Amino acid sequence: MAAEKSQSVIVTGAASGIGAACAAMLLANGHRVTTLDRDPVSPAILAAAGKDQLHCCTCDVGDPAACASAIAAAVQHAGRIDALIHMAAVHSVKTWREADADEFNRTLAINVTGTFNIAKACALEMEKTGGGAMVLAMSGSIQASGLGGHGRGGPAYVTSKAAIIGLTRALARSFAPIGIRVNAVSPGSTETAMTAHYDDSAKAGVAARTLVGRIGKPEEIASVATFLISDAASYIDGEIINVNGGGSLGL
Repeated sequence: MAAEKSQSVIVTGAASGIGAACAAMLLANGHRVTTLDRDPVSPAILAAAGKDQLHCCTCDVGDPAACASAIAAAVQHAGRIDALIHMAAVHSVKTWREADADEFNRTLAINVTGTFNIAKACALEMEKTGGGAMVLAMSGSIQASGLGGHGRGGPAYVTSKAAIIGLTRALARSFAPIGIRVNAVSPGSTETAMTAHYDDSAKAGVAARTLVGRIGKPEEIASVATFLISDAASYIDGEIINVNGGGSLGL
């Protein structure tokens, strides 16, 4: 089997959770990584990077100008962009009684419009060099239809992640003529900051809804995301890949 070629990859949400796991996995496999987050990446990721392998940018994906500026800096550092793994998102745990229009608009602006902003900025650069691949982030919460509370996603968060299904398919069709594949991963409950506040009852309930009987690990999601940007996934486009321990069947 031929060795996997080195890529220049943008990873958003890389300060923690699944994004951090993606960045660490890519670095370990010799890829060049540009991280985008509002917060700094962990010292462990900085220490794991080889010389000129990692470039870190502070970026709010809800701001299209910030996305364009960050991508320009990434190109200046790495020379090109081959792939995007977009994991940045905000959580909303407010119930329907607690949430208001401002909560909905803030969540949608970052999780939906922000996804479009960073995807567009990357596509404009990928188009110049013959294409690439993107992985967006959906969520298994749309299957469980979260009510909010106790750290669990409420209506604003669930709605924002449901929108990623349509956006993934629309961008896959839109970007196909310029050689860019677009897929999404849909993680089940995973050991990240978004689930850190689950009480014992919530954790037990989540585990019971899976076939494997547990919450997922960030690295298990990252392994699928990094596969989807590789040449090994060259015939996968416009798909939503569930990574949830069989949660789709165990609900």
